[in-house]
Amino acid sequence: MASILPLILAMAAADTAGQAHAGLTPFGRWQTPDRGGIVELYACGAALCGKIVGGANPVERDTKNKNPDLRNRLLMGLVFMTGFRGGPRAWSGGKIYRPADGGTYSGTIRLVGENRLTLTGCIVWPLCRTQNWQRIIPPRQ
Repeated sequence: MASILPLILAMAAADTAGQAHAGLTPFGRWQTPDRGGIVELYACGAALCGKIVGGANPVERDTKNKNPDLRNRLLMGLVFMTGFRGGPRAWSGGKIYRPADGGTYSGTIRLVGENRLTLTGCIVWPLCRTQNWQRIIPPRQ
């Protein structure tokens, strides 16, 4: 019995640690540092995607898009993050479209805590830029 006790304790500790991390999720709304941007992260198939759901100018257009046919589309509602895979605390292999310059970059997402994440976009490593996002916590009803 004494030899099985450490195994039971280890299994209980692992289960408790798993439950503690179960609350960590990238899904939801996040405040970006750029011009009051609000992004919603959500599951799109087996991947993680993000779309613009708020900002300082709700009628802003995608004027810097490299494709002239897309320059008149609204940024509000634009899915600009696609294909991120991984978890539970880090996702990679995704693409980030940056409306400020019309470029598309490779990206990674890391949950730093329950209410903070970092988004890194790279032209090619080490030419990268990282932003810190804060979760928008809805007010309690």
